[in-house]
Amino acid sequence: MVVLRGNSGAGKTSVAQAVRRAYGYGLALIGQDTVRRELLRERDVPGGVNIGLIDTIVRYSLDHGYHVLLEGILTASRYGPMLHALSRDHAGTNAFFYLDVSWPETVRRHATRPQRREFTPEEMRRWYRERDLLPDGCEAIISEESSLEATARHVLHKLALPVQRAASPPDASSPGRP
Repeated sequence: MVVLRGNSGAGKTSVAQAVRRAYGYGLALIGQDTVRRELLRERDVPGGVNIGLIDTIVRYSLDHGYHVLLEGILTASRYGPMLHALSRDHAGTNAFFYLDVSWPETVRRHATRPQRREFTPEEMRRWYRERDLLPDGCEAIISEESSLEATARHVLHKLALPVQRAASPPDASSPGRP
């Protein structure tokens, strides 16, 4: 299980997609925005329904033989207990990463994103939490100087996930537990 956290515009989704492309089939990519904003259309509030749903999706995917890459802002104060429980309960390898991107770099990156029309830097400033690390020190910090490719390679290397580039999905009748 991989958890990739950081502020809006830090590059989490791009890194997650690059890791998934490199790995191939068998890696469930679970995005906080997909669950919270698209499935539920829920604001990010303490005790939000999305927190429990993310937990359920991650556990279900792991129980059915998938590696999981969970990505999102996943603010420590709201999502930390759920992330801690997932880590504690997962028998396989866990790796947590935090993309540490400064406010000026966040604004620069946001200007290049498709979402730049959905919300402004002024709105993002309200969400921005400098170094919103989980309290147990479990996260590897990746600086803003790390390129997309280097960051994706680092995530794959840390987990020792083989790059398989499968041409088709694995046989669903024989899932292994990662």
